[in-house]
Amino acid sequence: MLRALLAALLALIAVPLLAQSNVPPAPYAYTQLDDPRLEAEAHDLMLTIRCLQCQSQSIADSDAPIAGDMRHQIRTRIAAGESPEAIRAWLIARYGDYISYEPQISSTTWPLFVLPVILLLAAGTILLRRFRGNAGKGDAA
Repeated sequence: MLRALLAALLALIAVPLLAQSNVPPAPYAYTQLDDPRLEAEAHDLMLTIRCLQCQSQSIADSDAPIAGDMRHQIRTRIAAGESPEAIRAWLIARYGDYISYEPQISSTTWPLFVLPVILLLAAGTILLRRFRGNAGKGDAA
């Protein structure tokens, strides 16, 4: 019984250790491009792309393996002459709108831009009516 319990405990400890990646990072994950202008374009794009693992950091700031792979992809594509906007479109097509810190207005995202304006207008209208109604009552007294 004790041996089975120790084996189960050892298995619980060993599984996370075995899950660690032994794959080395991609070549351009931590290496900048030789051309400073191209590296600046790549870095500017990286600042606007969300890390899928961290979700609160851009891939420029994240040390997650997937962020390194994405930095490598961006630098490789920039070096090949692809525009940052074409790379952004490819990333959004591959990972979805959530990956971009600069979302585009589309059929799925327009409510996120329109609903706050409608709610503010409705709240302003309600407050204006209340204050006008209370101002009339205060004058009669």
